[in-house]
Amino acid sequence: MAITTDFCSPRLPALFDRLLAAFRRGGEADFARLSRRAEIAALQAKSDAQLAELGLSRDRIVHHVFADRIWF
Repeated sequence: MAITTDFCSPRLPALFDRLLAAFRRGGEADFARLSRRAEIAALQAKSDAQLAELGLSRDRIVHHVFADRIWF
């Protein structure tokens, strides 16, 4: 007489897939929020005169963008 047990419900892998997808979406959202690449690109696209109006020079853009995270 053989006894079989099914420890893994057919719905369990789908549940883990949805859980991992939710964590992935949350991580991507946090990464996008913390990424400052878009802000740097927008400032680099400005002319030197526009940057001067903002009180920036081209070589200080990265320092300006990360000023709240890193003390230079």
